[in-house]
Amino acid sequence: MQLRDIIRRALRSLLSAKTRTILTALAIAVGTFALTLTLGASNGAQSYVDKIINDNFDPSALLVSKEKDLFGNGDSSQPKEYNQSFGSVLRVNGSQKQVLQLNDTDISTIKAIPGVAQVQTSDSVSVQYVTRPGLRKYVATLQALNPARGPELLAGSVPKPLASNEIVLPEGFLSSLGFDRPADAIGKMVTISVQKQVSQSAVSAALSSFLNGGSGAPAVETPDSTQAEYRVVAVSKKPTAILSTTELYIYASNIETTRLNDYITAGTASYHKYLTAQVTVKGGTDITKLHATQDKIKALGYGAQSVQDTQKFLSQIITVLQGIVTAFGFIAVVASLFGIVNTMYISVLQRTREIGLMKALGMRKKDITKLFRFEAALLGLLGGLLGSLTAVILGTALNPVIASKLGLGSQHLLIFKLNQIVVLALILIVVATIAGLLPARKASRLNPIDALRTE
Repeated sequence: MQLRDIIRRALRSLLSAKTRTILTALAIAVGTFALTLTLGASNGAQSYVDKIINDNFDPSALLVSKEKDLFGNGDSSQPKEYNQSFGSVLRVNGSQKQVLQLNDTDISTIKAIPGVAQVQTSDSVSVQYVTRPGLRKYVATLQALNPARGPELLAGSVPKPLASNEIVLPEGFLSSLGFDRPADAIGKMVTISVQKQVSQSAVSAALSSFLNGGSGAPAVETPDSTQAEYRVVAVSKKPTAILSTTELYIYASNIETTRLNDYITAGTASYHKYLTAQVTVKGGTDITKLHATQDKIKALGYGAQSVQDTQKFLSQIITVLQGIVTAFGFIAVVASLFGIVNTMYISVLQRTREIGLMKALGMRKKDITKLFRFEAALLGLLGGLLGSLTAVILGTALNPVIASKLGLGSQHLLIFKLNQIVVLALILIVVATIAGLLPARKASRLNPIDALRTE
């Protein structure tokens, strides 16, 4: 019996029992639906992470710290010996952690490493306030603009290099500073005030004076402050949810943020101390050169993390979550396979006389085996297509809603790839065929005379 005749006969048998065929296919479709959504979500999450990293980080740069534990590589189970260069870092759980900070000597050491093109300190300035004439004052953070990567803009453009009196204003400040539209802010001047930190010596002197007979609470002189006018050259768009902590950052040139940071910290323990530094590697787009320089920095006792390291870490989290959801999807698929076995056994019992007649007319055992195996494979294919197509249609329709709710912008969380769906369908066909082996074997071994006597 020819293969096409066997396939045609298998299709006719499935169509003759439509209700049973549809119910079995739907059972398979449930697991396939979950698996397809899982693949789509993992593709979307990976694409989202890649976009965030590519838009905001320089692939040829390394983030360097004096504290290895800052990147999760240190031993936090043992107490640390005190070091005067310690600085405090606020952790996610709200606790403070003491970490070593880079100083000028460290910066000079890193600059001297072969392969290092540039070292930029991570200056983030908490300004006293930002305002415009006749308006209220607002607290803000001034951040050095990454020369390799900049924020997404709503209006204006960022010159290279950014001048010392130019800033990029975040979208969140527009209405507060009296601008109706992003374009209205371009070219306008804003006032930024910074205040010096209170030095430890001033606090100690005030406390000593109080303890030696002073009246009232210990008095500390109000630290000096300075103001400067800055011209808005661009307005940055509100960042995506994953970078929501930076949505009110005002971007300025690295030279200006360094100058202001030096002014604020002069006379304190924080003067010329940096938590991290961004190290640009010569030819760093070549992963081999990037890793070679990274190894040299680590050999000197510093912690160094590349964009690829961060990307790999986030990808591992996505992979773990994907594996958990995929496991549940496969459990649903395996459960549905028992439905295939049950359906095929019932089909064999109901078609005993038909099988006997086919064998009496000369149909071989292997052809009968193929017939039932093809029926099982077609059930797997039908269930796979139903589940995958439903997931794709529903996911595509929900993508804009999900993106809006999560603040993802134009980025879709569910991204479906045709090759993955095809591979999934092929796997289901193979597994369904395996599930149909026992019923097919039973059908091929029926005695034609006994089968024809069956009522």
